[in-house]
Amino acid sequence: MPDSANPMTAAPETYSYLGPAGTFTEAALKQVPAAVGKSWHSVNNVGEALDDVVTGRSVAAMIAMENSIEGGVSATQDALASIPHLRIIGEYLVPVNFVLVARPGTALADVKVVNAHPVAYAQTHLWLDANLPSHGHIPSTSNVAAAASLLQNDLADAAVAPPGITDHHDLVVLAEGIGDNPNAVTRFVLVSRIAELPEPTGSDKTSIIAELPDDTAGRLLDMLEQFATRGVNMSLLESRPIGDALGRYRFVIDLDGHILDERVADALLGLKRFSPRVTFLGSYPRADKMPIQVSPRYDNDAFVDARDWLRGLIAGE
Repeated sequence: MPDSANPMTAAPETYSYLGPAGTFTEAALKQVPAAVGKSWHSVNNVGEALDDVVTGRSVAAMIAMENSIEGGVSATQDALASIPHLRIIGEYLVPVNFVLVARPGTALADVKVVNAHPVAYAQTHLWLDANLPSHGHIPSTSNVAAAASLLQNDLADAAVAPPGITDHHDLVVLAEGIGDNPNAVTRFVLVSRIAELPEPTGSDKTSIIAELPDDTAGRLLDMLEQFATRGVNMSLLESRPIGDALGRYRFVIDLDGHILDERVADALLGLKRFSPRVTFLGSYPRADKMPIQVSPRYDNDAFVDARDWLRGLIAGE
């Protein structure tokens, strides 16, 4: 996909992603039907991607949200907590594996310094330690940038990069499948400005950020009970420092279900009464399409019946 030469003059149908071409983020964006044939703008970090969306330079941005090995992506979580009027409109899963590449003529025995994105380095350190026990590490802004740097300078002898990188750069593969976990997956989310909610599909996810009212003992349990008592499962719960004082945290939460599901809506009402700040990030279809299993006492009919029962009591029926 072509990049916009100048984001300030980007067409209305521009999508931003962490580049350059060949990154896992680009692989996630390739899964978006609406982005096919549109202009794609390569950016250097999450903040730049979301700024494109806020300012209208892009209709949406693809950003990494969570990795099955490293957990939540803190830069994304913090950005979504601080930038208003954004919505997650979709999620996409990309299998993550890595190759070790070098300039032509380089052998594995020649490698003394490796260039790698910190997350990629963390996910390949067992292989690197076993096969290059005395290597040094230079951090990079992206997996593709790590590979490209080999052709720009000689600070590193090799780089950790995504499979297929040799389609974009004149490099050779020294080793394949160097990831420590062959089942590693990164979850990406497509973020846009506030838009109309999609209809529930029965296989949905709702993302929110919530703060505790104070640090009294049991406050976290109080928050979690808002979901447990409504039968709402959490697929992600991570804490991030608010930044105004030590010991103050916000919680990034993914809920199984849609805000239009009665149990989720009721849980959010309870959470709003409890929490001083709740940020709704969106309800959107799950990438894995797995249907949400709900006990009959927590399905929509159960909540409707309970409200009808209460109305009857009030009306004296």
